[in-house]
Amino acid sequence: MASSLSTKHFLGAPDGSARLGSLQSPQMLPSPSLKLPARRSQSRRLEIQAAGSTYGTYFRVTTFGESHGGGVGCVIDGCPPRLPLSEADMQVDLDRRRPGQSRITTPRKETDTCKIASGVADGLTTGSPIKVEVPNTDQRGHDYNEMSLAYRPSHADATYDFKYGVRSVQGGGRSSARETIGRVAAGAVAKKILKQYAGTEILAYVSQAHNVVLPENLVDHETLTLDQIESNIVRCPNPEYAEKMIAAIDAVRVKGDSVGGVVTCIARNVPRGLGSPVFDKLEAELAKAALSLPATKGFEFGSGFAGTFMTGSEHNDEFYMDEHGRIRTKTNRSGGIQGGISNGEIINLRIAFKPTSTISRKQNTVSRDKNDTELIARGRHDPCVVPRAVPMVEAMVALVLVDQLMAQYAQCMLFPINPALQEPLEQRKSEEAQIPL
Repeated sequence: MASSLSTKHFLGAPDGSARLGSLQSPQMLPSPSLKLPARRSQSRRLEIQAAGSTYGTYFRVTTFGESHGGGVGCVIDGCPPRLPLSEADMQVDLDRRRPGQSRITTPRKETDTCKIASGVADGLTTGSPIKVEVPNTDQRGHDYNEMSLAYRPSHADATYDFKYGVRSVQGGGRSSARETIGRVAAGAVAKKILKQYAGTEILAYVSQAHNVVLPENLVDHETLTLDQIESNIVRCPNPEYAEKMIAAIDAVRVKGDSVGGVVTCIARNVPRGLGSPVFDKLEAELAKAALSLPATKGFEFGSGFAGTFMTGSEHNDEFYMDEHGRIRTKTNRSGGIQGGISNGEIINLRIAFKPTSTISRKQNTVSRDKNDTELIARGRHDPCVVPRAVPMVEAMVALVLVDQLMAQYAQCMLFPINPALQEPLEQRKSEEAQIPL
C-alpha cells in the first residue's frame, strides 16, 4: 500500500508537484527556503477536503444520508429566529415528493415522515441549526445485487467509482433522488420565509413529458395556482395535456423503459434587487441550483434558446409606468432578471430532465472488474422523474431566492434606501408573519 501511494501525486503538496515518497525520503526533503505552516501536522497536510453536500451562503443547507441507509435529511443553518415552524410545514412538500404516489412513479412505499430534531422551541425557530430527519423504512438492498457487479448505463455508478474508488451500491447511495428529501424539507422553510416576508410565491409544473409539449399560452403565470398543478398525477395544470402526458409515460412504463421531460417554474412577487453582477448573477445561481438536481440536462430562463431567433427590437422588454407609479416591462422575455438582478417581474425558468437511467430492459455494460456484460436492472424506479421533480425544483429556486434575499438585506439595507430608485424588500408582509415577541 505504501509503495503504491508513493507513486501518486499529492494534491496538497506545498509546491503542487511533490510526491508522497519524496516527503518520506531524506535525500528529497523540501528546500530550507520553503516555509511550511508551523502548526499543521503531516496528517493534516495529507487531508483531502470533501465537498458537494452544502448549498447557500447566508441560508446554508447541508443534506445527508443514502437511499438505503438508516435515513436522510438536512441541517439548515442561518434560518432567522422567531419563524413559526413545525413538521407540518415541511410535510406538505415531502408528500408531493414521496414515492408510491401513482402508477407513473416508483412503487417504493415510504411515508417520508419528517422530524425536527433541533433548532425549534415552542413552535418558533431559535436561530440555531435546524436538523430534519426522515427514516428509510422500505429498503430492498437485494434488488441491487446485479448492480454491485455491473454499471448501469448513464447512471452515476461508474463515475462514483472513478472518483472515490468505493460507492454505496444499494439504491445508488448519494446519487439517488432520495437525497433530495433534505432539499425539499429545507425548501419548504425557505418558501415560508419568502412568502411571509415578501409575499413571494414559487410554483412549478410539468410542461413536457416525452414528446408531449404543453403550449406556453395555455398557462397564465399571473393566476396559476397550486390546486391546478396538483389536480392530476403528472402535475400539468392543463387537464387535456395532462392526459396526453400520462398516456405517453404509461406507454413506456409497461415496456420497462423510461422517458424524460421538462419542469417549468415561476416565482411571483420577487423583490427587486436580488442577485449580484458578474459571477453571482441570479440566473447563474438558479442554474447551478437547478442543475444540481438528479437527472437534469438543461436550463433555460426567460426566452431561453428561442430568444436566439429574435432580433434585438423583437426581444427587448420595453419599460413603462404602471397605474401605481412603478417601473414595469411590457413583456418579460428577460424572465424577471436583467444584468443578473431581479427586476420585479415574474421569474420563469425551465429545467430539462433526462429519461430515468435505471430501466428493466436488457442493456450492454461493463462490470466493475472490467469485463463486457449485460444488465437487467431490478428494483423500483420512476418511468419518468418529472412529476416528482416538481417540488424539488420549487425547493431549489426557494433556496436560491432566500439566500439572495438575505444577501441583499445584509449589503443594501443597512442604511436608508433611496426611495426615488429603490423599493423596500418587505412588500407584502402577511398577517401570519406578525409574530408575538
